[in-house]
Amino acid sequence: MSKTEPWAIALVIGMTVLTALGQLLYKMGANRISGDILSLILNWQLILGLAIYALAALLLLIAFRGGELSVLYPLVATSYVWVGLLSMYFLGEAMNGFKWAGIVFIILGVSSIGRGSR
Repeated sequence: MSKTEPWAIALVIGMTVLTALGQLLYKMGANRISGDILSLILNWQLILGLAIYALAALLLLIAFRGGELSVLYPLVATSYVWVGLLSMYFLGEAMNGFKWAGIVFIILGVSSIGRGSR
């Protein structure tokens, strides 16, 4: 395949938002684990996080049909950006200069890979 379709790029970016949401739910669910198996089975945040991950995997498979792996897969790194922003907003985690610099480098790196494929 010589060209990556815009819908495939959008699907991968949407998938990264979903995986970041799944990771947020994992963290929230992990805070509710008390050590017994029942706290895992009845933990709706963990279950929802797993379901979101499964949906994201399906979306990634669909997206792969619309473009080059070397263009689409590096976009998965944007999930680190979403995790940073979501954890700041929902968990009250602090972002320092190093984290912001990392986010900038991730965006620059993903953009460079995308431009390099043209």
